[in-house]
Amino acid sequence: MAESGFIGSIDQGTTSTRFIIYNHDAKAVASHQVEFTQFYPEAGWVEHDPMEILESVKVCIAKALDKATADGHNVDGGLKAIGLTDQRETTVVWSKSTGLPLHKAIVWMDARTSAICRRLEKELSGGRSHFVESCGLPISTYFSAMKLLWLMENVDSVKEGIKKGDAIFGTIDTWLIWNMTGGVNGGLHVTDVTNASRTMLMNLHTLSWDDSTLKTLGIPAEILPKIVSNSEVIGEICKGWPIPGIKIAGCLGDQHAAMLGQACKKGEAKSTYGTGAFILLNTGEVAIKSGHGLLTTLAYKLGPQAPTNYALEGSIAIAGAAVQWLRDSLGIIKSASEIEELAAMVDSTGGVYFVPAFNGLFAPWWREDARGVCIGITRFTNKSHIARAVLESMCFQVRDVLDSMNKDAGEKGSLDNAKGEFLLRVDGGATANNLLMQIQADLMGSPVVRPVDIETTALGAAYAAGLAVGFWKQEDIFESGEKANNSRVFRPAMEEGIRKKKVESWCKAVERTFDLADLSI
Repeated sequence: MAESGFIGSIDQGTTSTRFIIYNHDAKAVASHQVEFTQFYPEAGWVEHDPMEILESVKVCIAKALDKATADGHNVDGGLKAIGLTDQRETTVVWSKSTGLPLHKAIVWMDARTSAICRRLEKELSGGRSHFVESCGLPISTYFSAMKLLWLMENVDSVKEGIKKGDAIFGTIDTWLIWNMTGGVNGGLHVTDVTNASRTMLMNLHTLSWDDSTLKTLGIPAEILPKIVSNSEVIGEICKGWPIPGIKIAGCLGDQHAAMLGQACKKGEAKSTYGTGAFILLNTGEVAIKSGHGLLTTLAYKLGPQAPTNYALEGSIAIAGAAVQWLRDSLGIIKSASEIEELAAMVDSTGGVYFVPAFNGLFAPWWREDARGVCIGITRFTNKSHIARAVLESMCFQVRDVLDSMNKDAGEKGSLDNAKGEFLLRVDGGATANNLLMQIQADLMGSPVVRPVDIETTALGAAYAAGLAVGFWKQEDIFESGEKANNSRVFRPAMEEGIRKKKVESWCKAVERTFDLADLSI
């Protein structure tokens, strides 16, 4: 290899934090993961403690370094930079004088802002799509601006802090970077273009905060961070952290990081299966406006002067979270990994369809009034049928999004490989489930490609940091995607007629979820 050394990657997810150390071959040499607390103060509300997240990052870095050193890797002398990837949209407001959060972080899937969304839809001339031209996003509980408005309207310390000029806003990347580069002692208040693109406040074309949006929503520009590219030296880690003096050189929202980790070029799509599921299609340097319920967003911008790659995205709120619900709320399984064996005990769902609209439905439906349903239950139904219906629900939702992508980005011709077939690249923890991957291929009618390393999100952040400091070149990364011959390919085995019938039944089930938000006890 031309150069040895290591790149670190912080992967701050919805339920856990990880730090992974990669060598020049992009192989993980050590990692550590810590789960943190989920708070559910009311139905539909989800919060995190920003201080606990901060501590989880510190612990993960220290423990991963210890593991790498114990295995004989000279990481102390060889760590070139770190990258950072995070759960997007999750919103924090904190005091720049004390460094303390003024409220718990409001998580991306939290639905408390539905009243604010409805109010704005009525008040604004463009309704739900009022800001789509500038930011590519509909008015939805999903995005940071709505969460920030809720904090500004409902939390006295936030109101006061903004009035005094002491409160600042950020998504989790901003909160971490500010703390890691000094905090109250000159911490850098920055975000990257991908995280900024999920706030509703950034103009997709200028890549800067949109003045008219800020004015309309009454959000002061001075509380917002500076926007940087995904791959550049942002700053150095301060004393008090396990790796002081190391450069932070890459930052991307988790789904964009996975896209880079999968080496998705123009015309290529990936689906990440985590708490939710997120399907992104790289549309190159053109921002395609969706007519089918998708979001127009950034793919990545690999340097301050680099071209901007855009993407179409379909976001699914509940994917792996439905499996957690089977485990934690119903007790049908004891661990998430058990679902594959349980679902494999039957060869169909026996006519059962499950739609996990726990907090509404995201793409392509965008129904905040939707709630979860399980239909088609008979005396014959057992827990294996329900487990299989939960797996199918993840795959049907991905199929719905891909159908919309095909309509928006042209027919499948623009998304085909050399053999004329559409390939979906997949990653995330749930993809270890072979049955899930086979069901996905069957319900799509096209192949699913799973790389050997399914945790591509952390790898994408490492790639971004490595590019910025010259550790890797772009051709190393994008050629690696083509070299992935040891990926596993799942090919569809379901008859077209059965697939069509199942999709029709699924659409019926989805329609049954609408207008259920006001059900009372």
